[in-house]
Amino acid sequence: MTFLHSMAATTLIFAAPLALAEKSRPPLEPLSAELELGIIAITGNTESSALKGKATVQQDFKEWKTKYQLDTLYKRGRDEGATETTTTAQKVFLSAQSDYKLSGDNSSVYVYGSYTGDRFSGYEYQNTVSVGYSGRAFENEESALDYSVGPGYSFSETDDGDKEESAIAHVELQYEYVISPTSTFQQMVSTEAALQANKNTRSKSETSVSVKLRDDLSMKAAYSITHNSKVLSDKKKTDATTSVIFAYTF
Repeated sequence: MTFLHSMAATTLIFAAPLALAEKSRPPLEPLSAELELGIIAITGNTESSALKGKATVQQDFKEWKTKYQLDTLYKRGRDEGATETTTTAQKVFLSAQSDYKLSGDNSSVYVYGSYTGDRFSGYEYQNTVSVGYSGRAFENEESALDYSVGPGYSFSETDDGDKEESAIAHVELQYEYVISPTSTFQQMVSTEAALQANKNTRSKSETSVSVKLRDDLSMKAAYSITHNSKVLSDKKKTDATTSVIFAYTF
């Protein structure tokens, strides 16, 4: 079973929120933010340095809630014997989602938009807009699963100047499990599945474990994957990033 088929099957399992009992969760503060930063330096046969940063800002009010994200990665390196360092990774991801709450505390209709600029992916940019339904499939004392499902539209341009537009199905799953009072496991899976066979489908996954160092500071280890079903002939379809970063919440 392919990665996309697995995600589709998971979505069908959890896409019936009315058949599942929902448990109210405490509302967020009107404004909350989390800043993540990690720096990696390697010396020896190769020399490289990488900077990874992420910012998440959320607002939660009586009828609306919003979420903004900025995720960046920058890496430079030099092989043994080389005289100059070169940039080997340069990524920027921006997204915004606004939800209008329905009668249930954990159900809403949403509007979503994102921008991806990845210098070495073969794409000049990849943009997405989507509208749909979001909710909570289940919740207990240790874990919860949230989802968003809806139609959308993507438009992108390759480094060769070829532009592509496509209708998509946007699906996102967010799972969280509290391992202990100081440690949490999180799994995010999303796809922007093209509704035409010859168009690009982009899928993302992030698996992470965070450990609290104090109330507002955590250390987080994460493994992220981005997969494009359609790329230029000299590019790989899958990119993966492993990171250990610090996260500050306020």
